[in-house]
Amino acid sequence: MTDFTTDAPMTRARTAPPKREYYAYFGLIFLATLPLCILTWVLSAARRMELPEKGPFAKAWTQARIITPQIFSA
Repeated sequence: MTDFTTDAPMTRARTAPPKREYYAYFGLIFLATLPLCILTWVLSAARRMELPEKGPFAKAWTQARIITPQIFSA
């Protein structure tokens, strides 16, 4: 039986994912959501006959900010 009281094994601390990888996923998700956000923005503007508060780029940016951390937390 091994005694771990004096020489406890070194455990590696969990590190955050690399920033480059996060920004790469963020960019891909942003570009993937942008066409759909533009389409919904145009349809919403045509239906109401006024411009929505958030533009299509702001909506796509928000969607990418929501989706990207979910990928890294899984």
